[in-house]
Amino acid sequence: MLLLGTGISITMPYLSLYFTEDIGMSAGAFGVFMAVSSLSGVVVNSLIAKRSDRGLDRKWIIMFAIISSALGYASYLVFHNFFILLIVVSLFSGLGAPVMPQIFAYAQESANASNPDDKTFAMSTLRSLFSLGFLVGPLAGTLFLTWMGYKGLFLGTAAIYLTIASLVFLFLQKKAVESNTGKRKSTGTASLKNRQIWQPFTAFIFLFAVVAINSINTPLFIVNELHGTHTDVGLVVSVCAGLEIPIMLVLGALGRKISNHTLMMIACVIAVIYYIILSVSTHSWQLIAAQLLQATFIAIVLGNGLSYFMNLLPNSPGLSTTIYSNGSIIGRLVGNLSGGIIAQFAGFRHVYWVCLAIVILSLFILWRTRPHAEMEVHTGHTRSV
Repeated sequence: MLLLGTGISITMPYLSLYFTEDIGMSAGAFGVFMAVSSLSGVVVNSLIAKRSDRGLDRKWIIMFAIISSALGYASYLVFHNFFILLIVVSLFSGLGAPVMPQIFAYAQESANASNPDDKTFAMSTLRSLFSLGFLVGPLAGTLFLTWMGYKGLFLGTAAIYLTIASLVFLFLQKKAVESNTGKRKSTGTASLKNRQIWQPFTAFIFLFAVVAINSINTPLFIVNELHGTHTDVGLVVSVCAGLEIPIMLVLGALGRKISNHTLMMIACVIAVIYYIILSVSTHSWQLIAAQLLQATFIAIVLGNGLSYFMNLLPNSPGLSTTIYSNGSIIGRLVGNLSGGIIAQFAGFRHVYWVCLAIVILSLFILWRTRPHAEMEVHTGHTRSV
């Protein structure tokens, strides 16, 4: 997970520069490129999810996806035409999308086999390692870019993915197919039709969209509205990223004492306070101080959010992690596409009022959804535990 986070974050800050400066693509075309490649991942994830719970070996799914991702990054070295890149990269990135949900599904099965009480903490720890990779990756990307340019950047990323594939091949054991495959299939299918799944899924899309909008708008708000410096922008990003990991680990440990549903509602309340502060802020230091709230909100959504869906579908780890992954992809896509549009027409400060409204809506959706601890989902009906 640490290497995976590093590999993704090495190229992420520089892709837009590569497409606009080296390929000559417009910002709008780059947005279309990212949207199509993201949606291809949602499609593949959805196709793989149930099948992986019915007996497909997760080890080989993970290896195939990782190698596909490596080929996707290597494609930047071979193709320089927009339409060819759009087709090839969308294909390989789509095939590579199951990496994250399948690794978490594998980890959930391993946690179930060892100590189920520590499952939330285990998932939060894995997620924090992924976040730690995002602290290491951009620095490594800068070094690759300085030494060897974009060629070194993409080769280095592909090499990291091949290293992960080697580790998976050498150390991950093959998961035996469980005898209750039919039970898992029926339980998962029934749950998908239940509001306990679709309502939180909708709420998570909104919450991830808010995270994406905030990441786009805050640097612009600091520079253009508050007349802050680029150093202030860097401090906001660094403080938030630095706080996320320890908070995520603490919240993972609290997962045994506080339900994930309760934590998600607390996250929404924290986000409400955060966006109220940002909407009335007048100095950059106020945003820097408020990052403690933002870091807590993100840590809950990223860390405990995954466990939330795992608790909803305990017998379908591939399906539960895929629902969470697809929610994050769709949410970020919606946020990235809408964030700039909202800022252009409403102004940077008013973007936070829109985010506030979205978070309140998400809180209402989660409030209407009964905690899974009080319900047990069965085929065609639910009954109280």
